[in-house]
Amino acid sequence: MERDTGRGSSSHLAGISPEASPAPGDCARPGGPAGRCCCFQNVTQTVEEEKPEPPTLQEIKQKIEKYNAKVTNCLLMKLNDDGTYTGFIKVHLKLRRPVTVPAGIRPQSIYDALKEVNLAEMTDKRTSFYLPLDAVKQLHISSTTTVSEVIQGLLKKFMVVDNPQKFALFKEMRKDGQVLFQKLPLTEYPLYLRLLAGPDTNALSFVLKENETGEVEWDAFSIPELQNFLMILDKEEKDKIQQVHKKYERFKQRLQQTLKEARGKPG
Repeated sequence: MERDTGRGSSSHLAGISPEASPAPGDCARPGGPAGRCCCFQNVTQTVEEEKPEPPTLQEIKQKIEKYNAKVTNCLLMKLNDDGTYTGFIKVHLKLRRPVTVPAGIRPQSIYDALKEVNLAEMTDKRTSFYLPLDAVKQLHISSTTTVSEVIQGLLKKFMVVDNPQKFALFKEMRKDGQVLFQKLPLTEYPLYLRLLAGPDTNALSFVLKENETGEVEWDAFSIPELQNFLMILDKEEKDKIQQVHKKYERFKQRLQQTLKEARGKPG
């Protein structure tokens, strides 16, 4: 399976015509907005904000020029004749639970990506594993690409067959030494947020996480997924039991050794 865990890779979403992707060495960090935030580290909330009036074409043009003037790499935004624009966003994958992928599938090739071949549909066999916590994916998207489409595109790229509703896209901001998260609605446009923020990832970055709703909705998982979770829990339980046994076995040996030495000492 092709897995993007490094920085600088790129994908095309939402029917955008492919463009030359920047070389890994050329692609430094894209930026992020200093937008309003509603929650603090380890606390996430969904906030309904009043939508401002959409910017005019002239305002968009000025914002893109201002954005590109701050870019120090090849990740520029491009304004199209129809008023839409394209650019890059970088998404960090911070998933704490395993994801479900097809079992026994070869890695995705360039041909598969260009022809939009869905390798996951070639088998009904499934397996689960943990994605690396430092996995990063760079996406080339349009101003019309929604949060929902970004999530679906990421899952497809990593060949994850889980229900997209299990995941949510957050914007992450850093301010006064704090890490602030805000869950984005599915209809939000990430590239517009990127444009407003400028190319500073310390101000804003995008993070894919589990869609926490307070309680786990077990009905949303398939039988193979639930079986995999049970296998993982069983393994973790056995590991914990083994660790406890070893711990108390060491204590027992030390006590026996101390007792033996005490008995060997004269009156």
